[in-house]
Amino acid sequence: MPPDQKKSYFSYINSRFNNEWSKSNTAITLYRMLIYLLRGFWHRLFFGSASGLVFVGKGASIRYAKYLNVGKDFIVEDYAEVNCMAYKKIMIGDRVTIGKFALVRPTNSYGGAIGEGLKIGNNSSIGPYAYIGCSGMIEIGDNVMMSPRVSIYAENHVFDRTDITIKDQGVKREFVKIEDDCWIAANSIILAGVTIGKGSIIAAGSVVTRDVPPYSIVAGVPATVIKSRI
Repeated sequence: MPPDQKKSYFSYINSRFNNEWSKSNTAITLYRMLIYLLRGFWHRLFFGSASGLVFVGKGASIRYAKYLNVGKDFIVEDYAEVNCMAYKKIMIGDRVTIGKFALVRPTNSYGGAIGEGLKIGNNSSIGPYAYIGCSGMIEIGDNVMMSPRVSIYAENHVFDRTDITIKDQGVKREFVKIEDDCWIAANSIILAGVTIGKGSIIAAGSVVTRDVPPYSIVAGVPATVIKSRI
C-alpha cells in the first residue's frame, strides 16, 4: 500500500473508533473492513479514477466502472448496485458512502437510452435501500445525510396523448439538486426539477415536488415549509 494510502487508512480508522469500543468488537469490525478493502483494491482497477481507499461490501455490483471517478475513502456497502454508464459520468468526492441495497441507475441495466449522471460532494451518504434515478442530472452537495429508502427521480414520463400508451411516449429528463448540509429523512421522495436549498431538512415520508428554500424544514405530501431554521 502506498504511504499516502496507509496514512489515509489509519486516519480513517482513528476517526471511527473511540474508547466506547471494546478491543474485541474493534477487531471484528476491522477484519470486516479489511475484507471490504481487499475487494476495493480489485474493483478500483476498473474505475475511471480513484484518489484514495475503496471499500466494497459483499454482493455489491459496480457496473461500467470506467465511468466512475471517486475521491478518498469511498464505500459501497453490501448488495448495493451502482450503474455508472452516463454521459456526465458518476463523479464522487471524498468520504462518500453508498448504503446497503441502494441502487444508483442513470441507465437501464438492459440497454435503452443513456442517462445524464450523478455528482456527489464530500462527506455525503446515500442511505440503505435508496433509489437514485439519475437519468437526468442529479447533484448532491457536501455533508448531505440521506436516510434509508429515500428515492430521487430526475425524469418524468410523458403522458399528453391518449391514443398511444404512456410507455411509448417516452420521458422528459430534468435535474435534481441537493445543496450542502441537508438531511433527507427516511422514505422521502424527491421528484424531477427540484432544488433543495442549503441546510434544509426533509421530514420522513415527504414528497418534494417543488423547490425548497435554504434552511427550511419541509414535511407532507406534497411537502410544504413548516419552519425555517434561521
